[in-house]
Amino acid sequence: MEIDIYKKLAKYLDKLPGGFPSTETGVELRILRRLFTPEEAEFALHLTLIPEEPHVIARRARITTEEASRRLEEMAGKGLIYSMGPKRGATKYMASQYVIGIWEYHVNDLDEGLIRDMSEYFPTLMNVETWKKAPQLRTIPVGRSIDVELAVLPYEKAEELVGAHKKFLVAPCICRREHKMVGKGCKKPEESCLVFGTGADYYERNGLGRVIDREEALKILKKADKAGLVLQPSNAQKIVNICCCCGCCCQVLKTLKRYPKPASLFSTPFVATSNSDTCEGCGVCVKRCQMDALRLEDAVAVLDIDQCIGCGLCVSTCPTESLTLARKPESDQASVPGNMIEAYVKLGRERGKLSSFSLVQMRMKSKLDRLLASK
Repeated sequence: MEIDIYKKLAKYLDKLPGGFPSTETGVELRILRRLFTPEEAEFALHLTLIPEEPHVIARRARITTEEASRRLEEMAGKGLIYSMGPKRGATKYMASQYVIGIWEYHVNDLDEGLIRDMSEYFPTLMNVETWKKAPQLRTIPVGRSIDVELAVLPYEKAEELVGAHKKFLVAPCICRREHKMVGKGCKKPEESCLVFGTGADYYERNGLGRVIDREEALKILKKADKAGLVLQPSNAQKIVNICCCCGCCCQVLKTLKRYPKPASLFSTPFVATSNSDTCEGCGVCVKRCQMDALRLEDAVAVLDIDQCIGCGLCVSTCPTESLTLARKPESDQASVPGNMIEAYVKLGRERGKLSSFSLVQMRMKSKLDRLLASK
């Protein structure tokens, strides 16, 4: 009976945009057993992608509103579901996909067993073909690498993305933390993931990060450049987070680097270009590149564009300005969804799990349940 409920939950999570595919080893079920009690697993099945008040979910689960409220708040606090604090009225709750979502919400309560299972599961969880068509993150250049003559759209500039928000929070990088806990970490800053808006509200309520102001958020971007971290915001023009990633710990960079021509798998509008005539062979760019796209040959930096993701880390510290960024041909640039809802629909559609029509159906069912629950 207990195994059945975790299998049901796994299938349920796999229907969400980010997916939760099955494996031959059953590692995904081990992960769920570590995170959810059987009662929590069963109750999670009653949530949808539509934010709903406790009395609506209570009716669906056939329990009292008081009991539903208690369970929902506990599960939100444990990072198993997502909650939205009320601007007015009651708190609303919705399902959370596993990545990006539940996994990241467990940054403060990791253990070696969960880390080991995730390391085994991540290559299956991250379907490369799906990521290529509908990634959850995209790559933008660090500010100092952007030349005044380079055409850059507002949503391709980290500073402008930050400036569009009013609520800011910095959280630990779960990738660097998990690696450090098993003795494989690096010395790059751990407190470096920026979260904005309602996402920052959720992180603050659950003690997952530290509220900061806009000025500190911009300083963190500068520290990321200095530390050699790749900026990867949400794959939307209106973002909810910016990850600051290293090639040794980031599960996305690590996974994609294993494939031939990994640059083709990233959503990035830029690529580096090099001038061998002016290069002095200092090797700074080779050390800073998180994608192993640069190497020294005969005291000159050689660039492999099939590895380059246009992050600008090599450009911002090149003493001879031999490295610059160039915009890719339009045909090689991935379109960026307008907002997170569009991004999730696109991801779900690419996985064959979600469509605009099914989202409309979900909204209609939620309205019906809300109406019935109010009687």
